[in-house]
Amino acid sequence: MLIPALLTLLIIALVLLYWPERGLLARWQEYRRLQTRILGEDALKHLHRCEQENRKPNLEGIAGRLGISHNQAARIIAALETRGLVSTQNGEIRLTPAGREDAIHIIRAHRLWERYLADRTGYHETEWHQQAERVEHHLTQADADALAAQLGHPTHDPHGDPIPTREGELAPQAGLPLPKAPLNQPARIVHIEDEPDIIYQQLLAEGLYPGMQVRVTESSPQRVRFWTNGSEHVLAPLLANNISVAPLETAPPPSPGIPLSQLQPGQQATVVSLSPAIRGPERRRLMDLGLLPGTTITPEMRSPSGDPTAYRIRGALIALREEQTRHIQVEITADAQGRQTSQTGKQVDR
Repeated sequence: MLIPALLTLLIIALVLLYWPERGLLARWQEYRRLQTRILGEDALKHLHRCEQENRKPNLEGIAGRLGISHNQAARIIAALETRGLVSTQNGEIRLTPAGREDAIHIIRAHRLWERYLADRTGYHETEWHQQAERVEHHLTQADADALAAQLGHPTHDPHGDPIPTREGELAPQAGLPLPKAPLNQPARIVHIEDEPDIIYQQLLAEGLYPGMQVRVTESSPQRVRFWTNGSEHVLAPLLANNISVAPLETAPPPSPGIPLSQLQPGQQATVVSLSPAIRGPERRRLMDLGLLPGTTITPEMRSPSGDPTAYRIRGALIALREEQTRHIQVEITADAQGRQTSQTGKQVDR
């Protein structure tokens, strides 16, 4: 009885291991092929970035960017060269026209997916890049075309990077690094680099996003000081270099009101606008709650930790986090003592 049972178990094990397409061995081989393809496409993206930045790529840089060994990087480049996507003449690694086309397709898929996550989902901005890194390798050209049409053919991703067209045309990155912006001149943030992640996280914590108007008041090897949305920010040059700005020809009109987060309990205000930093379902939810221009809002109470705060909006109490309220502009109309604020900002007694 023991031998037949062992033979049965052996047959089952062999079936599970070698079953065509569904066996463990077939799945493992498919996984290895997928990982190899992903590494190759990531290498193409890296080579394209080096090309855009006029840098000469090497195996050490490719290995570091992909998180693999030098030998693995050499095998990846050799495979790409065999497929006609890369050339290695005279010791230089370069994209061929076919390799550049493949790289641009991956970049387009990545940036379109980030745009989709920003505009149509509730994913936080810290998750956009990693999500897009996974999805970009599975979108065909037809998928990317359909997604672009669904989104209204956007020209830039939510970080300000240009999205390639279907024909592969890629606009140059606009702007100059924030530390190089002229002092005391109006400018607009046109791009925030999302890599490395640790720097991007710090820039998000400052509440910065493309489209914000800024004015640099100090730029030195120690710090970059600038104003935006009525608040002063001070960044180390290492962080500020990940922000690109474009000068404005004329001074922008002053932003009306103040962030809702600065409103004190007892003060009454009207909503002026919602920042573009509030996107997708979160923006729709806030608007459904009544946070529309002209709506009266009053902070009623704060939680013991100071966040969130309960606001009275159209007779209902709504709890909002500071992360949300700093992106909602309001104009104070009255305080607890009953003084009314005019449109010019002067207070008058009732």
